Amino acid sequence: MHQEPDASRRERMAVLSRCDAASLHRLWGRMGMGAVHKPLRGPESGLVMLRGRIGGTGEPFNIGEATVTRASVQLEDGSVGHAVALGRDKGRASLAAVIDAFCRDAATAARIDAEMIAPLRRELDEADEKRREQTAATRVDFFTMVRGED
Repeated sequence: MHQEPDASRRERMAVLSRCDAASLHRLWGRMGMGAVHKPLRGPESGLVMLRGRIGGTGEPFNIGEATVTRASVQLEDGSVGHAVALGRDKGRASLAAVIDAFCRDAATAARIDAEMIAPLRRELDEADEKRREQTAATRVDFFTMVRGED
C-alpha cells in the first residue's frame, strides 16, 4: 500500500465534504467498486464551533455552530478511511470515509480522482458561479450626490 501526499487527500476530502449526496452516490455506483467495510467510528453527528476574523487578520471570534457528521471505516484489506462532512447525512459521511480508505492505494486514488472527484468539483464550481451571479444581480451600488453648494 502506498500513502499518497497530504495535498491530494486534502483536496479530495474538501470536495467530498461539500458535494451533493445524490451525485456522490451516483458516481460511486458507476465505478462498480465493492465497499465491504466495517465501521470503526460512527457515523455520528455533532457540532463544531465556527471561528472568524474581521478582515481576515483581526482577533478570532466565535461566529456560531455548524452540524457535521464524521465516520471512520476499515476495508477488508486493512485500509482505514476517515471523513467529516457538513450536515447530518450519515450515508454521505460513511461513503466519503470508504472512498478515503480506497484512496490509500495510488492507482485507485488516480481513478477515483478522474472519475469522481473531477466531475464533483465541476458541479461545485458551477454551483458557486451560479450563486455569485445571483448575488451580483442583487448588488446595489450606493453613491452620494451633492446638490448645489452649501
